Amino acid sequence: MPVRLLSFLLLLLLWEAASTIAASRLLPSPQAVLSVVGAEAASGALAFNLAATLARVVAAFILAMAVGMALGVAMGRSKAVDRFCDPWLIVLLNLPALVVIVLAYIWIGLNEVAAIGAVALNKLPNTTATVREGARALDRGLDEVAEIFAMPLKIRIFDVLLPQLAPYLAASMRSGLSLVWKIVLVVELLGRSNGIGFEIGTAFQLFDVTRLLAYALPFVAIMLAIETFVVQPIERRVSRWRPQHA
Repeated sequence: MPVRLLSFLLLLLLWEAASTIAASRLLPSPQAVLSVVGAEAASGALAFNLAATLARVVAAFILAMAVGMALGVAMGRSKAVDRFCDPWLIVLLNLPALVVIVLAYIWIGLNEVAAIGAVALNKLPNTTATVREGARALDRGLDEVAEIFAMPLKIRIFDVLLPQLAPYLAASMRSGLSLVWKIVLVVELLGRSNGIGFEIGTAFQLFDVTRLLAYALPFVAIMLAIETFVVQPIERRVSRWRPQHA
């Protein structure tokens, strides 16, 4: 923690020095940005837009993880399913996020379904590919034991399948979260009337760097907190589990 705090303080000092050298319009000082953050927070606009963006992040993340996990397991366990779905997976992995977003808005409309669906579809192939590798590495012997003892489906999923997939799911969660929140901002910038991405787009149109940073930094701070206090602890727990069962 002291090292992280030192790194943060160094960043603030560099920011302050750069804002002094550069024109204030191009790079406002930390004090100027914090002033706008305080004003937006006091008006309730910051909380409203943060909540809208976070809701989209959570919805898209859960949808992509659920579908991606099911598809990844199916592809990893069945060669026929893998051969059938692999071309689609390759296409989605290489399809630019911007294309998916624009097509979703054209085909579905400028609404929440299109926004969340576009973000989830961009995250889906990464989750599927990661989980597929985990499913391919499953211990077949454990499956045979489960069949011999006729274990119920619930026990097979939670006591046999998920513990083995845990490292791959943790890796997918960590990479996926960073991908989802970035794409959500693009989705909001292009077709929503609220959220952090919308506010950043408005600030860009006005060339208001202070307002842009005032909305970007709190959201980055929240994502950093989720990464530090939620994702990393889960990953450490999974890492402790894995050697014990090697």
